[in-house]
Amino acid sequence: MDGTARKSVVVSAVNIRKGGTLTVLRDCLSFLASRKDLKVTAIVHSADLCRYEGIEYIEFPWSIRSWAHRLWCEYIVLGRLSRQMEEPDLWLSLHDTTPRVRAKKQAVYCHTSFPFLKIKASDWRFNPKIPLFALLTKYAYRANVRRNDFLIVQQDWFRAGLSALTDFPASKIIVAPPAFEGVQPCHSERQRRNLSYRGAEGAESISSPDIPTFIYPSTPDCHKNFETLCKASALLERRLGEGRFRTVITVRGDENRYARFLKKRWGNVSSLEFAGLLPKDKLFERFGQASALVFSSRTETWGLPISEFIPTGKPLILADLPYAHEAASGAARAAFFTVEDASALATLMEGLIKGEGLFAPVPAVIHKDPYARDWESLFNILLDENTPAR
Repeated sequence: MDGTARKSVVVSAVNIRKGGTLTVLRDCLSFLASRKDLKVTAIVHSADLCRYEGIEYIEFPWSIRSWAHRLWCEYIVLGRLSRQMEEPDLWLSLHDTTPRVRAKKQAVYCHTSFPFLKIKASDWRFNPKIPLFALLTKYAYRANVRRNDFLIVQQDWFRAGLSALTDFPASKIIVAPPAFEGVQPCHSERQRRNLSYRGAEGAESISSPDIPTFIYPSTPDCHKNFETLCKASALLERRLGEGRFRTVITVRGDENRYARFLKKRWGNVSSLEFAGLLPKDKLFERFGQASALVFSSRTETWGLPISEFIPTGKPLILADLPYAHEAASGAARAAFFTVEDASALATLMEGLIKGEGLFAPVPAVIHKDPYARDWESLFNILLDENTPAR
């Protein structure tokens, strides 16, 4: 080293433990571990989830016991902790909330798109935590937001929506798309036909590569809107008859109240396969055999399966919502349907089966600044000494 004092960065992520947020935490700390010019402290509930050499860890295992514990940690404990530390150059909160901490600069990574979810009555029946979380997150985003020098989001539509929700300047909201691994396209029709894969319980899949196959991969949560695709598949089976197509959803049918509803209501649709959640390698095999991806979620921070499917060059049938248009940016063939219009979705699926589908390229999104294409770009913005603190 040249003797220059290292800048200090604190990353707080006390409630992150799984899914996409854990991937973001790991990617962030993996990058920071490579930056020998930075002194990095990570505040987490368990360092075992994200341990990297050269990073100091502070653990609060009790923070994940409940929302009350998390909020106490975020708004009380972290403030006390920051006053005991040498003032960091940057405090980055990686999970939506803005703690009252002492730092030269402060930023928060905003993952949750639920404040923009149009809540339905059925959401309260299937999982009341989701509409409650949607309402709570609106207030969580607003609380202390002016303490931040920057907010970080994954898409442009989210930047616009968050700016309107919090009255935080869009010019200080950084768009930082996630990194992802796309499925590699099959090289030949023979390779596609020879794919062998198994369902969630290890039995041979009943799908056939000789009939058009639609796939919708997601978790069995009510906002994922599997019911629109199930309705569309039932409609299409009545129009075309059995055995003309296959629809694969990554729901088993017994995971929760919503999954049981789907299985009870549409379990007798012969064209519909309840495959259960699949590991990534098996999911990518399914992508290789599928004719098209369907994605009907009512809200997403990104919609990662869309990006993962694009390299196949196959059609996308997507909810006509801002997240889907942005995630599908640059895709060769896509069509969009009103998110709860099962008849419109069935028509698009039928058009693909008959070779009459109206699929078109999706215009590439041109990102406005501030924009960060990777972690290095992001931290260059956050740590830029020419950017005045709040």
